[in-house]
Amino acid sequence: MDSASPEQSGSGATDLRLQKALLERPGISIRTRLILGFLSLFFLSAVVTAAAWVMLSRLEVRLRFLEVADRYTMEIQQARRFEKNYFLYGTGLSDLMEHVENSRKLLDDAQAEAGKVLTASDLKLMQEHLKLYQGLVERLEKAHADPLAMDKEKAGIESDLRSNGSLMVDFALQLAQKERSKVNSTLALFKKWTLVFLVALLGLMVLIANFLARQMLGPLGRLTATAQRIATGDFTPIKPARWYRDEFSDLAVAMNTMMRELQHRHDVLVQSHKLRAVGTLTAGVAHELNNPINNITLTAEMLKEDYPELSDGERLEMVNDLVAQAERAQKIVRNLLDFARESEIKTEKLDLAELLRSTAGLVANQIKLQGAKIELDIPSTLPPIHGDRQSLSQVFLNLLLNALDAVKKGGHVTIKAWPDREKGFIHVAVSDDGCGIPPHVLPNIFDPFFSTKPRGKGTGLGLSVSLGIVRQHGGDIAVESAPEKGSTFTVTLPAALVPEIK
Repeated sequence: MDSASPEQSGSGATDLRLQKALLERPGISIRTRLILGFLSLFFLSAVVTAAAWVMLSRLEVRLRFLEVADRYTMEIQQARRFEKNYFLYGTGLSDLMEHVENSRKLLDDAQAEAGKVLTASDLKLMQEHLKLYQGLVERLEKAHADPLAMDKEKAGIESDLRSNGSLMVDFALQLAQKERSKVNSTLALFKKWTLVFLVALLGLMVLIANFLARQMLGPLGRLTATAQRIATGDFTPIKPARWYRDEFSDLAVAMNTMMRELQHRHDVLVQSHKLRAVGTLTAGVAHELNNPINNITLTAEMLKEDYPELSDGERLEMVNDLVAQAERAQKIVRNLLDFARESEIKTEKLDLAELLRSTAGLVANQIKLQGAKIELDIPSTLPPIHGDRQSLSQVFLNLLLNALDAVKKGGHVTIKAWPDREKGFIHVAVSDDGCGIPPHVLPNIFDPFFSTKPRGKGTGLGLSVSLGIVRQHGGDIAVESAPEKGSTFTVTLPAALVPEIK
């Protein structure tokens, strides 16, 4: 079993350390953070609700006291009216006594609630006023039973009743007015606190929403960027970014594991492709070189054995055959070297329209001999390109020769060029109406040593070398084909949108 390289071992150890660092962080799940956020909202609502309940309870007590105070004031005022009737007409004394007694009962019954609202001094003063007034009324009742005493005390009792009754009514009205002011203040404060609560609740909700959004969108952004990295072939593991671990950390661990497996499988796949390429290359070289070498060997053996019996013309013919087979082998090796290495290109500003016309002129004789027709659809206003004239001419010449090999006598070959100014490219399509390429063969036509031509007619490196040249120029080659409908090879090259750098 092959041992891992130091770089792979170091990378694996780093991955394990990162995985361990992610897993060892204290866990705070998203659910926990959501619960804490909603609990904070509930706590704020509970505090405000409790405060509102206290305020409403106090308001309720004050409203009940105001109700009692109004009834108390009304009873006192009724007593004052009967007091006035008595001194004017001598009637209504029993009604006066009744209303005074009702006032005393109201004050006694509401003493507990009044104690929550009034100060001890105010409550005591109300009780003293009522007690004094009730005492004066009782004296008046006794004097009323004795006409002689009535004449003596009537004036004094009347004066005391009037002054004490007026004082008692004014004091009760003042207390009621004070409590009404407090009730109004409490209602205004309640309204204000309601608005404050709504603003605070909104602010807290915004803070919690922003916090949770940052806690979730931040990791999502990192994972999205990681997914984009993976798409470009970068399998660098995710590093811990926070002091705690949550569901995103578990996802990061899973993605790190996935990237480690992808990297491993990618390495295995690359290695298998390398072995396949080496095998294909070896088989191609062996196959292509075997024919000329065999011919050279056979011709050389024949020349060696039959040399004395051969004429000078026959010897020269056999020597020319040896030279031709050697040149064939040399051409195979040269094409192989062109495929295997990226030769330097000499960039210059080129008129693509002129280059295409001159390249088409190179195959003019072959077109006449084959009886084919070629059509050029090349506008003279094509933007210039930067590239190597010889290399690009080789590409288009190879595509034209392939097209001519594919068409029958009288067939058509078309070269069409057009600019894509929006994207900054120029497209050149070489089309033919020949035999076409079967769908199962189409994916392999750019592979080295793959050819659809008869044995001995091609090396299988033309399209591979052409694709490499075009990609060196920043472009690409696409192909569309169908059996018996012809093929179209489209070369895309970047237009010279900026001045050439000398």
